[in-house]
Amino acid sequence: MAREYIVSAGGITLANQAVTLVFVNPGTTCSLEFLRGWVGQSANATSAQQRVQWSTQVTAFPTLTSATPAKTKLLDPVSAITGGTAGAAGTAGTNASAEGAGSKTVIWNDAFNVLNGWLWVPTPAETIMMNASAASGLGLHLPVAPATLTNWAFGLTFRELG
Repeated sequence: MAREYIVSAGGITLANQAVTLVFVNPGTTCSLEFLRGWVGQSANATSAQQRVQWSTQVTAFPTLTSATPAKTKLLDPVSAITGGTAGAAGTAGTNASAEGAGSKTVIWNDAFNVLNGWLWVPTPAETIMMNASAASGLGLHLPVAPATLTNWAFGLTFRELG
């Protein structure tokens, strides 16, 4: 049975820039299938549109806050992905303070109203797969700075394969 994990953060103040919210870079031992992503804010009640993207990035990766994936099933082992701040292979992190010089390849563009938040739940044919040893990571990214920088919550769910 495949193992599923969540990387998320809440109550976060973002840098006033385009920012990677969550970044996961597969290691060498397993491929990852991304199953869900979400973004929301609770700082105010002012309606505003916000762009969001899924993108891959190769070196140099974002500078992140280390985030260890949480198990979704109590008896599963810990994830093969560990928390890390440099976006290196086999690590996950949140809330980039710097984006790194690596090129981003946008997979999915969308926009949402910050009062409603954003939820991405793909059909099985639309899930995003990242192969083991892919040499790039997947980021949930705001390509423009939001009008309000405080009290953001975001995350993603992934499955380890192999």
